Amino acid sequence: MRSFLILALAACGHAAVPAKPPTVTVTRDGQHDFDFEIGTWKTKLRRLVHPLSGSTEWVEYEGTTIVRRVWDGRANLVELVADGPAGHFEGLNLRLYNPQTRQWSLNFASSKGGEMTPPSVGAFANGRGEFYNDETLDGRAILVRFVISPLRAGVLGGRWQDVGSELGRERRARRVSRA
Repeated sequence: MRSFLILALAACGHAAVPAKPPTVTVTRDGQHDFDFEIGTWKTKLRRLVHPLSGSTEWVEYEGTTIVRRVWDGRANLVELVADGPAGHFEGLNLRLYNPQTRQWSLNFASSKGGEMTPPSVGAFANGRGEFYNDETLDGRAILVRFVISPLRAGVLGGRWQDVGSELGRERRARRVSRA
């Protein structure tokens, strides 16, 4: 009986010590990364006429971008319509979120080309989005980086930059502000 009492007291003593809660690591879910962009925006687009050639000639477009949420934020659809000295431009971007990789794929098409370009894939970290893809420009393979970051209050900026063998030579840039 005495050994039973000792075991019972030992069990009670053990139960009275508060257990340390398990450490929980929360992995960031990026499916709402583009929520800030939902709505209608006035758009200014600058495009380098002859990218990666040393040219400094830019053309500018102005228009409207409409961003719609799809699949409860796991995708969105971007419609861009703009006009400028180089003519009329219509673009469509389907952004898809992959919950397994926690990355977005940005899938672009213009009304002129009628087919999707290779997707840019990436994610947001610390308020900045970086997306990469391989493209061909004038028969040359290039690596493209697209960066989305705030330019100033109320203005969102995006910049496509060719990297790799043509490191740092900007090809086109986009600025968007709320309509």
